[in-house]
Amino acid sequence: MPVISTNNAANASLNYLNNNSSKETNLLSQLASGGRIVQASDDAAGLAIGTQLQASVTVYNQDATNVSQGTAILQSADGALAQISNVLQRMMALATEAASGQVTNSQRSEDINTEYVQLKSEISSIVSSTTYAGKTLLSGSFLSNVKFLVGTLSSNFITISVASVSVAGLLGSSGSTVSTAATALGAINKINSAINTITKDRAKIGAYESQFSFSSQVIATNTQNISAAASVVLDADVASVKSQLSSVDVKTQASVAALTQAAQLPSELLKLIQS
Repeated sequence: MPVISTNNAANASLNYLNNNSSKETNLLSQLASGGRIVQASDDAAGLAIGTQLQASVTVYNQDATNVSQGTAILQSADGALAQISNVLQRMMALATEAASGQVTNSQRSEDINTEYVQLKSEISSIVSSTTYAGKTLLSGSFLSNVKFLVGTLSSNFITISVASVSVAGLLGSSGSTVSTAATALGAINKINSAINTITKDRAKIGAYESQFSFSSQVIATNTQNISAAASVVLDADVASVKSQLSSVDVKTQASVAALTQAAQLPSELLKLIQS
């Protein structure tokens, strides 16, 4: 029914224009942000799930850093133990030489034992200088039962323990000197034992490094998969959004044209009265 007091056609056209304009604004926001969910009302459940997935990715990224730092610490400790092993092998050679009968007492005490004692000091120097962030790695409690988080749960730890190293612990009193043939023979046994100890410690560190390596691979895989899952929930499908935007844009232009036409309707009806 044509009336002039209420422009129902204009109201309907305006309503469609507002709806189409709102959809167009939301689609443009998705294209600009790259996100499917611009505001919580777009998909509250999807936002919650996507945020949780992103939080997991953040944790795994830090886990990767933890593993890298743990590996670096272990490599530093292993390198130091390798040097100590080299020193012990030289000390073994000196002790074997000092225990042999062709060496004179003065040669043992003045030459061979002097180098032997210096090498003992070198072991102490290696132990004290092997540090990470100011903490010594081969002495003290820094690497005693230390835990590295490698997952999203508080129970996802790799726990490592590396025994403290010291000259006294490795050689004791019987391996402290090779100044006589008798003490040299005693030193040979202690050095053998020390080399075995260092070898076992290095094997243990190698096992930890292998564990960190596999954990690093698992973390990288989880990060990739969870990032992909979060993308499905949160990221906008640009092609789909662009297609919808084209359709909504046409509808918006049609709404504007319809509103323009509807606004002229009352004046057209007035012509009936004027005639």
